[in-house]
Amino acid sequence: MPFTLDCAPPFLTLRFAEPQRTLGWSLLHPGFAVARDVVWVEVRNRDLGPSVDPLAFLAARRAEAGLPDALAFMTSRDISRHHRAERTVEGIVATCVTTVGLANAERVGARKVRAPHAGTINTLVHVSVSLTDGALVEALSIVAEARTAAIVDWGRAEPGAAVTGTGTDCIVVASPQSGSPQSGPQQAYAGLHTAVGEAIGGAVYEATLEGAGQWQQDFAAFIAAGNVAVPR
Repeated sequence: MPFTLDCAPPFLTLRFAEPQRTLGWSLLHPGFAVARDVVWVEVRNRDLGPSVDPLAFLAARRAEAGLPDALAFMTSRDISRHHRAERTVEGIVATCVTTVGLANAERVGARKVRAPHAGTINTLVHVSVSLTDGALVEALSIVAEARTAAIVDWGRAEPGAAVTGTGTDCIVVASPQSGSPQSGPQQAYAGLHTAVGEAIGGAVYEATLEGAGQWQQDFAAFIAAGNVAVPR
């Protein structure tokens, strides 16, 4: 793997051997950034009341994990239920790590006024080659497309139509910095016709579909046990 992965609840920690260039939306490192560490922080609804500043809360938890500069996700999903998939196409390797919680599922273009439950899909994808700014943007779109395809194929519906994600999904794409020993020739494109795009799409689809299936199993077990709340 291009990174180490350690699950020690409430933290799932990923560390690259070298800092990577990233693009995505996350509370503490939105847009283009450079990061070596990524952490998923498991939270509960009670942790984030109306008076809690989510940025300050996440920064404090990140520091608690000993990762004050890490790129960070927040999830109410049991982080032991994370999923990883890898796809290699023409020597380019894409590796996806994701947590999939679907209690907050929605369909694009049909925003709920207020989501009744917590739940999110937090996805990190690493590509083994350096990507230009444009290719990183294109790669981000491929991740979103693959995630959505997996959720649609999973098949849950919101009155009459398949859901396409959750109201709080986050995606980050990482690749080696240009000129690093691991970067190889920088790639300018990452669309569906490219090896980069195919590798990303395959890894994200597989990990997300597996995650949705696991969440569905957990949901069924939760209800069978007589619980009334929806599992994250």
